[in-house]
Amino acid sequence: MDIKKIEHIGIAVKNLDDAIKFYEEILGLKCYKIEKVDEQKVKTAFFKVGDIKIELLESTDSEGPVGKFIEKRGEGLHHIAFGVNNLKSSLKELSYKNIKLIDNEPKKGTDNLEIAFIHPKAANGVLTELCETKK
Repeated sequence: MDIKKIEHIGIAVKNLDDAIKFYEEILGLKCYKIEKVDEQKVKTAFFKVGDIKIELLESTDSEGPVGKFIEKRGEGLHHIAFGVNNLKSSLKELSYKNIKLIDNEPKKGTDNLEIAFIHPKAANGVLTELCETKK
């Protein structure tokens, strides 16, 4: 697998507007994009810190993945995302290595990305996302 960078760090929040205020007013960062992804049942906000993005995730449905995460664990670090050169190839490689995946095929993500997740049980308890910029 060809990991080229940390793409972003995902943080689950209960209230996106409140979280954006904290990142902007307290940390001095600037939100450059807010996006809703119905398939993922989330609304997101993005910030750049050097070459790495911070993605805040608010659930739009308590039964969605982020809603369930917050119910079980509360707000906080949700996932780490790695940028790869070829997402489909990376998923095939992981499958051959019998790594438990949440997504066997790429799906639409935010910020012009195709994404897929590795199950936390296969990654030392960390939800791990692989991303590739859409062409």
